[in-house]
Amino acid sequence: MKFKVSNDAVRNTTKCKGGFSCLEGDLECLCSIDDCADGKIHFVSPGSNDLHCDYKTPFGYSFTCTCPVRKEIYNIYRV
Repeated sequence: MKFKVSNDAVRNTTKCKGGFSCLEGDLECLCSIDDCADGKIHFVSPGSNDLHCDYKTPFGYSFTCTCPVRKEIYNIYRV
């Protein structure tokens, strides 16, 4: 299943190392979202896929995701 997100989200995702493969429906490249606060703060599993993602930021014992595309995919599709 291909994902559709806004042009703004794609334009603002300037540090993607995966060539936007997540938009093609490649679920293997998506970090697992554990929790989301108000659609704005997305908490990622510590053992999630890409430990070297520029958008995965340490937050206490967890991580947050700041990738505009990943956040929009979660907010729209809950994946």
